[in-house]
Amino acid sequence: WCKEVISLFLLRSVSSFLKAFSISTWHPSKIYAFFILQGSEHTATATLPAAFSDLLPHFLVEPEDEYIVKNKPVTLTCRSTPATQIYFKCNGEWVHQDDHLIERTVDPATALPVMQVTIDITRQQVEKIFGLDEYWCQCVAWSTTGTQKSQKAYIRIAYLRKNFEEEPQGKEVALDQEVLLRCHPPEGVPQAEVEWQRNEDVIDPASDPNFFITTDHNLVIKNARLADTGNYTCVAKNIVARRKSTSATVLVYVNGGWSTWTTWSSCSAVCGRGWQKRSRSCTNPTPLNGGTSCEGQNVQKSACVATCPVDGGWSEWSKWSACGADCSMWRTRECTQPSPGTGGKECQGLDLQSLNCTSDGAEDVALYVGMVAVALCLTLLLIVVVLVYRRKKEGLDADVADSSILTTGFQPMGIKPKNSHLLTIQPDLTTTTTSYQGTLRSRHDAPGKFSMTNGPLLDPLPNGSHTLHNGKLNSDPAEFVSRLSTQTYFKTLPRDVANTSYGTFNFLGGRLTIPSTGISLLIPPEAIPRGKIYEIYLTVQRKEDLRLPLAGCQTLLSPVVSCGPPGVVLSRPVILSMDHCFDACLDNWAVRLKKQNYEGVWEDILLMGEELVSEPYYCQLEAETCRLFSEQLGTFALVGESLHMGAAKRLRLVLFSDAYCSTLEYNIRVYCMDDTQDVFKEVMQMERQLGGRLIDEPHVLLFKDSYHNLRLSIHDMPQAHWRSKLLAGYQEIPFYHIWNGSQRYLHCTFTLERLSLSTCELTCQLCVWQVEGEGQSFSLDFNIAKVTFLLMDSNATALAGPSAFQIPYLIRQKICSSLDAPCPNGADWRMLAQRLKLERHMSFFASKASPTSVILDLWEAQHFHSGNINQLATVMADIGKQEAMIFLVSDGEC
Repeated sequence: WCKEVISLFLLRSVSSFLKAFSISTWHPSKIYAFFILQGSEHTATATLPAAFSDLLPHFLVEPEDEYIVKNKPVTLTCRSTPATQIYFKCNGEWVHQDDHLIERTVDPATALPVMQVTIDITRQQVEKIFGLDEYWCQCVAWSTTGTQKSQKAYIRIAYLRKNFEEEPQGKEVALDQEVLLRCHPPEGVPQAEVEWQRNEDVIDPASDPNFFITTDHNLVIKNARLADTGNYTCVAKNIVARRKSTSATVLVYVNGGWSTWTTWSSCSAVCGRGWQKRSRSCTNPTPLNGGTSCEGQNVQKSACVATCPVDGGWSEWSKWSACGADCSMWRTRECTQPSPGTGGKECQGLDLQSLNCTSDGAEDVALYVGMVAVALCLTLLLIVVVLVYRRKKEGLDADVADSSILTTGFQPMGIKPKNSHLLTIQPDLTTTTTSYQGTLRSRHDAPGKFSMTNGPLLDPLPNGSHTLHNGKLNSDPAEFVSRLSTQTYFKTLPRDVANTSYGTFNFLGGRLTIPSTGISLLIPPEAIPRGKIYEIYLTVQRKEDLRLPLAGCQTLLSPVVSCGPPGVVLSRPVILSMDHCFDACLDNWAVRLKKQNYEGVWEDILLMGEELVSEPYYCQLEAETCRLFSEQLGTFALVGESLHMGAAKRLRLVLFSDAYCSTLEYNIRVYCMDDTQDVFKEVMQMERQLGGRLIDEPHVLLFKDSYHNLRLSIHDMPQAHWRSKLLAGYQEIPFYHIWNGSQRYLHCTFTLERLSLSTCELTCQLCVWQVEGEGQSFSLDFNIAKVTFLLMDSNATALAGPSAFQIPYLIRQKICSSLDAPCPNGADWRMLAQRLKLERHMSFFASKASPTSVILDLWEAQHFHSGNINQLATVMADIGKQEAMIFLVSDGEC
């Protein structure tokens, strides 16, 4: 039975083989494949109708190249008609029939049978031949006429490496320069496609022809524009993954260029020698993004001589002419001695006089008598006016304050020529027994007549008086600031009591001081008109509350100081003192004084070094302080623009740490701030709230206009006890943050770690530099366990009347009356200015009604805390004015 079955199977196989293959197409591989596949449980054999038995199979779908992504298998498809069998062969080996998925249909258009076969290829199958050859598959289709082979389909494992073979590098390029950013993407299958991004936005060269991507994936910026500044990223992607390179920063900078010179200004002098100037600005173009600034000066000055105007003068009258037919005679004169020139005035009066020659002279006698009588009357009237004025003045002085008010705390002193102690009459500011209690208003002004129509002043005091105890004002600061903020104009002022000073003043003047800031306001005697009482405030603004519009390379050089109320009428200028933080060399700087108007707009009101005595503002510039003479109150600030790279700002370097350290970690906070007392006070207040302590004396640094950042680092720590937790070698503060003052507190923190809690001593070096190779090093040596607390100054903020001045009021009046009058040998106010080294301001002093008074005001402003009145007395003695007895204060006067 078994033999019969085997024979029958062989017979069928041979019969089928003979039908499928003619002798002409016989090949051993076909026979082998036929018998192998016929032995399968599921055969792929089909019988074709007789009408299609002579057709060769052709492929409707051939297998395509595929990529295996991760572990997902790929499917290969092969479709043929007419076909009796279809099988896949991969890498020269037949795929088993069981791995084939067969689907048979009929083409409705041709009625031919269609056979479709699919197989799946896994990652493991491909990896078996890794390194030998590429993995490929093709399908073979049979019909009764013959066989056909499809194209080979290659199966590859897809991947994309993580690391770029070459990444783009950041560059700083000039405007219109060509930029090449290289990028070689990671290795991958299939090969990665590359795109470029700028600030996360895809670059499309089709829409912006300024960009070009080469065939090897590099990005070319044909002409660098300011808008091309940004972070550029190379992005590689294929079917597996997407990789980004590190961003390359392209900074397009603009080197500055000078504008054309302006025309020369008119000569500053109306008559005689003066100066004229012309200027240019570094705005063609303006340096940007670290571009070099213009080299050279932006202002040129030239000496000039203005022809003085000559007023015309009359010549002598000619002789009378002979009596004419009309009984008259005449005489003439000419405007020729001198002739008017250069805008001078013409002669005033008649150039022709006529006279009736028939008169006997009686009329002339009457005329001369009348003229003499008129002259006598005018002389008597002038004498009466002078006497009335002097009596009125003495009466006012008696009404305002008696002699005890003016000399409280002073002792009488006799004349001692050539004595250095001529002005050693010092006010007693500590006694509490001598106090003046009463109104500061004139006795002639009733409470109902108090008028403040000169500007937006504060409301008068309710009872029309204010009590002074030894010149110090006793009032509630919070109450004053609250009342101040209710005024319409002052609602924008900060309610910062610690940085505000205020007081009530009359014609005797006084002084306002904000402790620990270097800011003060001197109100000289007679600055406030007699009969007026002003409630005046002084405050320093915070930078974050009030930002100045700074353009180009401008920088803030002083605090922003407000004094007011604005609009008050002043009889003479007050002196506002405030610190500045530049090298005080006007050859390096163009320094402007700015003032904020009622609308809040900042205006330039003064250029340092080119002050005009006719203006209501004048500045006395010292090494670290600016003294502003101002006839108007308001909000002021100094703004500077460097003229070349030699300009430098003074920075104050201050180090703080926590007062208590109970952990291994220890922080050192380094502040780099403008070298002005107000900023230092503000940082001290903040650190006091944080519980900080000052660990070293403040140091002064010169920060140059070089566009280089400020770098700080710590070195030479004992490695056995300390180590730094910073990854970078140094910390950096950007140049523009310091120069423009955009950040109020510029500081960095060094985080250190001690290896043991028992370590309390720290020694190291703090290095600060702006340009490589140039810098300063400071040695630090302190005990972190030693607790110190920050103390704040709490001096008196307001002094009114004589207590505010070192020179007594009556002595001051005598000095002024003695030195104001010109002296032939120069022993007047001019010599006083020279001895006090103030000769640069001679023209300013000369423009005032009392030059000596202005000089003494400036001396008071300069020497309030450290003035030696004995030295001033010595200067007065050297001038030789003892015989005028200007220093004598009699018992009655005291």
